[in-house]
Amino acid sequence: MARRCRSSGGAFLAVRAAQTFAPRSCLRSATAAAPAPEPPLAALAPPLAAAPPGVHLRDSQQPPLPPPPRAVDFADAREAFRSKSSGELARGLLVLGLCSLEPLVEHGNKLMSLSQKLLGQRLFEKLMKLTFYGQFVAGEDQDAIKPLIRRNRAYGVGSVLDYSVEEDLTTEEAEKKELDSCTSAFEKETGKQREKRYSVHRKFGDRRDGVISARTYFYADEAKCDRHMDTFLRCIEASGGSSEDGFSAIKLTALGRPQFLLQFSEVLVKWRRFFHQLAAEQGKVGLAALETKLEVEKLQEALAKLGIATKAESQHWFTGEKLGMSGTVDLLDWNSLIDSRTEISKLLLIPNIETGQLEPLLSSFTEEEEQQMKRMLQRMDVLAKKAVEMGVRLMVDAEQTYFQPAISRLTLEMQRKFNQEKAAIFNTFQCYLKNAYDNVTVDVELSRREGWHFGAKLVRGAYMEQERSRAAEVGYEDPINPTYKKTSEMYHRCLDYILEEIRHSRNANVMVASHNKDTVKFTLRRMADLGIHPSENKISFGQLLGMCDQITFPLGQAGFPVYKYVPYGPVNEVLPYLSRRAQENRGFMARAKEEQELLWIELKRRLFAGTLLSAPSPP
Repeated sequence: MARRCRSSGGAFLAVRAAQTFAPRSCLRSATAAAPAPEPPLAALAPPLAAAPPGVHLRDSQQPPLPPPPRAVDFADAREAFRSKSSGELARGLLVLGLCSLEPLVEHGNKLMSLSQKLLGQRLFEKLMKLTFYGQFVAGEDQDAIKPLIRRNRAYGVGSVLDYSVEEDLTTEEAEKKELDSCTSAFEKETGKQREKRYSVHRKFGDRRDGVISARTYFYADEAKCDRHMDTFLRCIEASGGSSEDGFSAIKLTALGRPQFLLQFSEVLVKWRRFFHQLAAEQGKVGLAALETKLEVEKLQEALAKLGIATKAESQHWFTGEKLGMSGTVDLLDWNSLIDSRTEISKLLLIPNIETGQLEPLLSSFTEEEEQQMKRMLQRMDVLAKKAVEMGVRLMVDAEQTYFQPAISRLTLEMQRKFNQEKAAIFNTFQCYLKNAYDNVTVDVELSRREGWHFGAKLVRGAYMEQERSRAAEVGYEDPINPTYKKTSEMYHRCLDYILEEIRHSRNANVMVASHNKDTVKFTLRRMADLGIHPSENKISFGQLLGMCDQITFPLGQAGFPVYKYVPYGPVNEVLPYLSRRAQENRGFMARAKEEQELLWIELKRRLFAGTLLSAPSPP
C-alpha cells in the first residue's frame, strides 16, 4: 500500500457511523418532461379522481377527497393587497419608485450615512421606518414583529424569521479576516497552497462584493460563532412559537472557520473528479452522474496501475452489502469509501491533475484546527436538535461554490440523522450552477437507498457576478449557466425531478424559493398534473418580505403553503440588508414595474369605492 499520510480524516469523514444501503430502486429517466402549454389559471387544481397517499380507489371505505384548491390569479390586485392598508400601498409605490433611481441605489450607503448626520439618529430612524425599513424589515426585535406574523398568518402566509443584523466592516477589514480564517497553519508554515479554486485570494477576500441577495459572515473567533448559534437558536424558537411547520434558515459560514469548508470542499471535488477520470478510462464519458458506473474489475486494475493499491489490497473495498453487488460501482458507492470507511480514506492517494504526482487525499491539521472543526459540527448538531424539538424545518443556505461541496455534504449528514421520519433538514440547491441537476439527482437517489426523507430549497442563486469574476481571474471553468434562460430551464428541470419523486414516494419535500411568476405557475401546473394537493404540505413557496406580494398572498389565500422571509433587527444594524434589497429591486425592473402597476390599480379602486381609509379585514 502507498505511504500513510498524517491526517485528521475523522474530522472530515467520520461525521457519521457506517450506513447500510437499502436495495437500490430503479432509476427513472434523467430527462425532465417538457413543460406542457400553460392552461388557464382556473384549471390549476389536482384532478378529483386522484386518491391521497396510502388510499386505493378499490378500498370500500375511502376518506373524503380534499376539495381542489382555489384558482390562483396573480393579476388580481385586490386579492394580492387585501392584507395591506392604503398607507402601506402608498409606501410600496414610493419605495419601488426610489429603487428605480440608479444614482440613489448606487450611492445608497453614502446617502444613508449622510442622512444620519444631517437628521440625527431619531429623525433618521423615523424616516427609514416610513420608507425602506418599513417596507423590507418587520421590526427591531422578536416582540415587535409578532403583529406582522399574526396578520400574515391570518391570510395564509407563514414566516421564516431572519435576524438580519450584519457586521459593518470596511473592505480592508473583510479581506484581512478572510485571509486569516481561510489559511491553515500548514500553509503558513510551508508556503504550499491548495488548488487555486479552493485557496483564498485577496482580490476576492471581501465576499460581499457583487452580492445583493445574501448575507455574508466573516470569521473572527469561536466565541463569535457561538453568538451566531445563539441567534439562530432564538430564531428557531420564535419560528416554533409562531406557526406550525415553520422554517428557519442558517448559514454554515456563521458557525465555524471557513478554512474547514474550503479544505473539505477540495477533498470532495478531488474524489469526485478522480471517479470521472477513471470512468473516462473505461470509455464512459458524457453520462449523467447516476448513469456513470465503473466495472469493479477494471477499476481494481486501474488502481493497481496508478500505484494506489494492489488488487489484493483493494479487493475488500468493493465487496459486502454496500459495494460491488452488481459488479459495478456508481458515484454513491464511490463516495461511501470516504464516508464510512475512514480507515481506507486515511490511506488514499489520488493523482494531482496539475502535477501528475500522487498525493494524500486528506490534509494535515493542528490540534487547534481539529477542535475548531469539531465545534462547527457540534453547533450544527445543536441547531438541528432544537429545530426537531420545536417542530421547525431547518434550511441550510447555499453559499459560494468553493464552500458549497462541504456545506452540502455536512447538510446531507444532518439529513441522514434527522430526516428519518419526515423532512426536518433542507439543503439548498443553486440552479444557476451547471451541475445543479446532478447534485439534486444524486442526493435524491441516496435518500431512496437509505430510506430517509429528502428536503430541498431551490433557488436560482445569489453569487453569479462574483463567481464569474473569480473564475475568470483565478483561472478555472465558470460554474454558472451561460444565460438566465438556461438557469430557468435548470430550475424547472430540478424542480420537476423532485415533484416526480414526491408523486412516486411522498418522501420528498421542496421549497420553491422564487420571485419568478413563471416558475410559480410552472409549479402549480405540475402539481395539478401529478395530483399533488397543497394540503399534503410537500411543496412550499417562499418570497422576501416587501417583495412580490402579488405572488405570495394569492397563493396563501388559495391554500398553498407559502412563506415570507421576515427580517428583523435594529434600524442601524440592518442598513446593509436594506441597501441590498434596493439593489435587487433595481436589478429586476420588469417585476418591480408589474408590482407598481398592481399597487396603483388597488389604490385607485379603493379611492373610487370610498374604502381608502378602511382597515384590512382578514378573509
